[in-house]
Amino acid sequence: MIFKQRMEPLVDEPFIVFIVGFRINNYWKIHKWLPVLRAFKRMLKELENNPGKGCMGYEYWSGRGRACIQYWKSYQQLLDYARDKSAGHFPAWFDFNSSVSRGGDVGLWHEIYFAKPGTFKAVYRNMPPYGLGKATQLTPSKATSINVESETG
Repeated sequence: MIFKQRMEPLVDEPFIVFIVGFRINNYWKIHKWLPVLRAFKRMLKELENNPGKGCMGYEYWSGRGRACIQYWKSYQQLLDYARDKSAGHFPAWFDFNSSVSRGGDVGLWHEIYFAKPGTFKAVYRNMPPYGLGKATQLTPSKATSINVESETG
């Protein structure tokens, strides 16, 4: 369903924005990057099937560089998933570090951002539910500006 009106996500709790991806640096070494791709997709499917782990939703893009933006309920839940030896991430991380990372054929990266209501802005128009709006709930936009508090001092 495409919302023609201006929409924004309804978020009343702090959350985590986790951006993760990998880059294929050497296409000829398929034996290096294909296991990373498969593990990446397995982890996303695992998170979809287990919403109790804390991942509220994600968007995934592919190409030479693959990227995924994920929305998590808390930093602790993200860490718990990453460290859970029975979940998909831990063995994939171990395999990458033991067999792929030293050669430089596949690059891996991630960024983590902490967000809370009033410190971000997300707007969608002529779009289906997407990104944070798909991970939470969309509501008609009130067209307000953000109030970013200073964290220094």
